Amino acid sequence: MIGSSVAAFNDPNEYGANLPGVAISLVLTEPGKFRGQATWVKLPQLGLFHCTENLSHVAFVSMAKGPVFISFPTRCNPFPIWQGVEMHRDEIVLHGGDSRFCQRAEGECRWGSIAVEPSALRDCGAAIGRQTLALPASARILKPPREAVSSMLLLHRQACRLAETKSALIAHPEVVRGLEHDLLYALVKCLSSDEAPRDSGARRHHAEIMARLEQVLAAHETTPLTAAQLAAEVGAPERTLQACCAEFLGMSPGQYARLRRLHLVRRALRRADSYAASVSVIAKQYGFRELGRFAVEYRTAFGESPSSTLRVLKKKFRPSSEFA
Repeated sequence: MIGSSVAAFNDPNEYGANLPGVAISLVLTEPGKFRGQATWVKLPQLGLFHCTENLSHVAFVSMAKGPVFISFPTRCNPFPIWQGVEMHRDEIVLHGGDSRFCQRAEGECRWGSIAVEPSALRDCGAAIGRQTLALPASARILKPPREAVSSMLLLHRQACRLAETKSALIAHPEVVRGLEHDLLYALVKCLSSDEAPRDSGARRHHAEIMARLEQVLAAHETTPLTAAQLAAEVGAPERTLQACCAEFLGMSPGQYARLRRLHLVRRALRRADSYAASVSVIAKQYGFRELGRFAVEYRTAFGESPSSTLRVLKKKFRPSSEFA
C-alpha cells in the first residue's frame, strides 16, 4: 500500500503505541506537556518515518522483524545517546537481528528511520556494482561518507515534507518510482561504509544487560525491587548494572524503575473514570505506599498533581490511517 500520514500526540503512551512497525516505551525525564509528531511514508519497497519528541526522555524502541531498519538523528541539540553512545553528525544506525535499542534525549529530539526489504537492497547493490552490508546480529553505528549520508537525509526529508504538505504527490507513480530509486541508491552507498570505531563489544554487552533490565521491569510493573533484587533478576553484578544505567539512562536503576512506575500510574490515571477511580488505590497498585512522598514525586515528574491528571478530560487519538 502506497500512502502517507501525519499524526500529532499529546500522550507519550499513545505516541509509542501507534507508530507502524515500531513500538516505543517512552519515559519522560523532565516535566511539561508532551508533544509528539510522527510522519509516515509508505512506498512499495521502503517505509519512512520521522518523529519529533519535545521533552527529555528515555526510550526503549522495538522494531518489527523482517525489514532492514536504518535510523538517524535529524535535528537534535545535543545529539541523542544511542545504546550509551552519543551519536555524531552524519552517523547512522544499521539495526541488526535484535531490532531493539535504548535511546536517551536531553531536550527536543527529531529522528528518522527507513525500513527496506533486504531483497531490494541486494538488487540495487547488484545493479550498481556494490556489495551491500550484510545484516549484523546486533545493531551497528556506521560512518558513511558525508556526501552519501547527506543525500540520503535530503531525500528522506523531502519525502516526509511531501507527506506533510502535498500528500497527494506521494501516490503519483512517477514520484514514487523516482524517490524510491534515489533512496535505495543512497542507502546502498551508506551501508557500504565502515563501522564507527566507537561501536565496541563492551557496549554491546551492556546493551544486552539493559534489554534484560527492561524485560525484568516489564514483568514487575506493580512490584518495587531493590537494586540488589534488580541485579539478581537481570543476572549482572550490582555495580555493573549501576554503571550500565548511568551510561544508557543517565540515572541509577532504582531511579529509573521508580520513574517508570510513576509513568504507569499516570497512564492509569489518564485512562480511569474520574468519577469512580481513586488516586490512592491506583498508586498503591503500582507499589507506592507512602502517598505523601508519591504526590511530591508525581508533581516533580509531571508538573501537576495526580488528582489533576485524573480530572482532565481526555481526548483519545487514533491515527487516520495504518500501513500494512
